[in-house]
Amino acid sequence: MFADWDYWGRPVANFGEVSAQLLIVGLAPAAHGANRTGRMFTGDQSGVWLYRALHRAGFANQAESVSSDDGLELVNCLITAVCHCAPPDNKPSPQEIKNCSSFLRETFAATNQKKVILALGQIAWKNTWDVLRTQLALQPKKDQQFSHGAEVSLQDGLHVIASYHPSQQNTFTGRLTEEAFDEIFSRCRKLIENSG
Repeated sequence: MFADWDYWGRPVANFGEVSAQLLIVGLAPAAHGANRTGRMFTGDQSGVWLYRALHRAGFANQAESVSSDDGLELVNCLITAVCHCAPPDNKPSPQEIKNCSSFLRETFAATNQKKVILALGQIAWKNTWDVLRTQLALQPKKDQQFSHGAEVSLQDGLHVIASYHPSQQNTFTGRLTEEAFDEIFSRCRKLIENSG
């Protein structure tokens, strides 16, 4: 399908502004998505869902993302991932996650204006808490279990929210609906607006 593309085929950088108030944590570049295009969540079905929702909530200037030069700009939003290279079988190994963990820690430290962290999927949720526990000296809590719509408020007005990942295994099965995904971004928008 993409035989005429020159694949990016190397680590994919964060997308958006480091001064953003919304930080989205994904899993890893898709083999024929960001690994091909060189931009997070671009060129695959997960990105179709994500950028449509971001646009509807006012976090993106357009709803479509097909290539790194398509004019898409994020508004008050930064997208990162647990891993920055496409993993085999679309599932990073514990070693790959460990190898990339310093990049996630650096991103969290650099985004000092963030008000909301949105973790897309259970692996992003777990790794988000691993970083936060270290950086904020947090103790593990039972209420930090993953579920769609889980929300935890932390010090200094920081909120952490969980969502099912917009992967085809969740969207094709109806586990994640557009309405449920939009509700997550509406909540992010409301928390940011209420933060002043």
